[in-house]
Amino acid sequence: MNTTILMVAAVLLPIFGGALVPLIPFKNRMRMAIYVETIVLMTSAVVAWLLFHRTDDIFTLFRFTGNLSISFRVDGLGTVFAGLVAALWPLATLYSFEYMKHEGHEKYFFMFYTITYGVTLGIALAENIVTMYCFYEMLTMVTVPLVMHTLSREAILASRTYMYYSIGGAAFAFIGMVFILVAGTTSEFVPGGVLDPEKAANWRNLLLLVYVLCFMGFSVKAAMWPFSGWLPKAGVAPTPVTALLHAVAVVKAGAFTIIRVTYYSFGTEFLRGTWAQAVVLIFTIITIIYGCSRALKETHIKRRLAWSTVSNLSYILFGAALMTPLGLVGALSHMVFHAVMKICAFFCAGAIIYKTGREYIHQLDGFGRRMPKVFIIFTISGLALMGVPGLCGFISKWNLAKAAVESQNPLAYLGIAALLASALLTAVYMMTIVIRAFFPGRDFDYSKIQDVEDPNWMMILPLVLFAVAMFWFGLHSSTVVSGLEQIASVVK
Repeated sequence: MNTTILMVAAVLLPIFGGALVPLIPFKNRMRMAIYVETIVLMTSAVVAWLLFHRTDDIFTLFRFTGNLSISFRVDGLGTVFAGLVAALWPLATLYSFEYMKHEGHEKYFFMFYTITYGVTLGIALAENIVTMYCFYEMLTMVTVPLVMHTLSREAILASRTYMYYSIGGAAFAFIGMVFILVAGTTSEFVPGGVLDPEKAANWRNLLLLVYVLCFMGFSVKAAMWPFSGWLPKAGVAPTPVTALLHAVAVVKAGAFTIIRVTYYSFGTEFLRGTWAQAVVLIFTIITIIYGCSRALKETHIKRRLAWSTVSNLSYILFGAALMTPLGLVGALSHMVFHAVMKICAFFCAGAIIYKTGREYIHQLDGFGRRMPKVFIIFTISGLALMGVPGLCGFISKWNLAKAAVESQNPLAYLGIAALLASALLTAVYMMTIVIRAFFPGRDFDYSKIQDVEDPNWMMILPLVLFAVAMFWFGLHSSTVVSGLEQIASVVK
């Protein structure tokens, strides 16, 4: 089978398949759901084939001029992001069929939802920085309509905020791309970086400044402080959207692009030990504590989880900013495991809102007895986010702490303290919800919540699979981690 054709098929199939959703006269909702899930499953099957039959082939879709082209390749780092997206998107789509039943404008929702899958894969499979940047910009365009789907005043304002932040971040990322094209030997992603040695020596401080600007630009989608304000506001979107924004597509695209430019464009040999590394490390450490602190005081369940994401995404950026192979392993392991933990937590929150209409934590007293499946799984995700041994969150946090110690960077030790403080704050803001749900007090009147019950199988099945995955990765992580170590070993 032609690998190059499958690479472009993985990107274009969901884009064109999604674009057809509003144009096809489906006889009923079920047929539309079957069509969308089929497109998504076919795309995931193509990605799976690519990952298990990986080659160094490059497919150039078209060339602008010189070394500016839209090209795709499946390399080690790309397999991590592409595999993560391909594994989670079918389950997220299945969940969304039930959730979106009463939201309206379903055809347009699933059009953009499916297109986003293809655009995200375009980032994962990008062979060069031009391709990655183009799809990074496209990701903003196709997710803005999802954020404003309800067309409420709050949703429109949130979508504007998200768009303004994203456009501003992309402008700084564009500066980084231009300098890579000028000071680099190629536009392609090469382990260890592509900077021309002579230009790197002559333009050293300028290129370090450009790296910081580029890091900050791409970090907007990763919601790093002080650019994190858009993410909690985007929680007004339907839960299937916020789950992808906060766990898979947008925020992970921001982290992934930072890893790309750090390890495959600028190169860690050029950056390690410089003032630029110190600056980005400081920002990631601040964000880890800031996000947890904001989550602790937030009373809306989705916004609390959003602030939790702000903190956890900077775990990934912290690992990447250590600029060592072990730091990259920590960053990638948390990128994978956090996606499973957080999409599970968001889907639990979405199930609560869908079935009861309650959105604030003080309204959840006693729900654990009425929605036992949802809240047991939510408890598992909370324990995983805390880093309890036996669950996947412990593995990624251990890898990050080990990488920080090995780096011998004084700021890395400060980062370890931030990780420990974050674990404590996470325990407080996650277990507060669990305790209220299962232990509302002896005098609690359960007749007040007689309407509360678990959702149907379309929502429960993805939650169960995520819970199993959290235990599986927590107890059998060696295969995944060894694969990540192999990917990280090619960078210096």
